[in-house]
Amino acid sequence: MTNPPTNPAPRAAGGPLHAPSAWNVPNALTVLRLVLVPLFVWLLLRDGGHATGDRLLATAAFVVAIVTDRFDGDIARRWNLVTNFGKIADPIADKALTGAAFLGLSYLGELPWWVTILVMVREWGVTALRFWVIRHGVMPASRGGKLKTVLQAIALGLYLLPWQHLAVVHWPAIAIMAAAVLVTVATGIDYLSRALHLRAAAKRPLE
Repeated sequence: MTNPPTNPAPRAAGGPLHAPSAWNVPNALTVLRLVLVPLFVWLLLRDGGHATGDRLLATAAFVVAIVTDRFDGDIARRWNLVTNFGKIADPIADKALTGAAFLGLSYLGELPWWVTILVMVREWGVTALRFWVIRHGVMPASRGGKLKTVLQAIALGLYLLPWQHLAVVHWPAIAIMAAAVLVTVATGIDYLSRALHLRAAAKRPLE
């Protein structure tokens, strides 16, 4: 008597049959962002930041990097292409780009150093908090954190433009950067509070 054929176990809905390769489109976009960072810095600082053409190219490189950041995450999640490389490289690319923009603008004297230092302390502080509580749980990005990212990107994009002498560019840049700083501080405090509560809940004895 012939045994009936054995069907393979069904895979989870939407899940990949095998672990995705690191050689994929989302990771390529992440690498592109990393490559754009030194080019962006060179264009921004060239000729003391006074060359209009270079500033426009630096702004274009910044915008391209920001746009690819949105698309690589969407593609990775939609097509199940999330990899360990992407999990590590993507946030590094994000912080490298925005950090380079803040540092470059402050170096050129176009953005107060206290703004850059405050933002950098918050960004790396939240990263440290995530590692501090990683054994007890994950702190997902909040809506405030996402708003902070959008405000920073818009403000930096305006500051990078070579037309700061125009009121139509200068004042919106200042206003949006002020909003970005406020949200940056508020979300930093929120993440600290969440981290402390997560640690306290983990240490609380079970009833």
